[in-house]
Amino acid sequence: MSGLIVPMGTPMYEFTVSLRIRHPTIDPATISATLGIEPQHTWRAGEPRCDPAGAELGGAHHDSYWMGRLMDEPQLSSDGVSVERVILNTLSQLRRAQSFFEQLNAEGGVAELLVSLYARDDFRLELPSDSLTSLGRMHLAVALDVHPHSPLKAPVSRSN
Repeated sequence: MSGLIVPMGTPMYEFTVSLRIRHPTIDPATISATLGIEPQHTWRAGEPRCDPAGAELGGAHHDSYWMGRLMDEPQLSSDGVSVERVILNTLSQLRRAQSFFEQLNAEGGVAELLVSLYARDDFRLELPSDSLTSLGRMHLAVALDVHPHSPLKAPVSRSN
């Protein structure tokens, strides 16, 4: 397995972006059909709570939950791929569902972009004001999960 060579000064982080939705009662299948995105995890309000293997844990879910990946696999930051650029592209794609997000919000639901970051070094994220405005108009929150290590297995060396 060969390592990845990155020029000095290039910020190193990997990231994934997912969409998470919680709602008091919605059927997760409705979310999938409306957005045209296959979910990774779902449950419906009132269904029994289960572990990943399907064994019941007792009790029932208080609300419905839907989570879908917006990227096939983690991306390594570069000049062409960044969290900021992916969020802009995601907003552009989700804009067609703005009325759906407004309805979710009006019914007590919450939708958020979940950005998972795996940092190798210090780095900076900048979200332009127009992106933040678009997020607000669509009632989309942003959650950042920052992890101090990288899931990539290949060692990284810095070139001069």
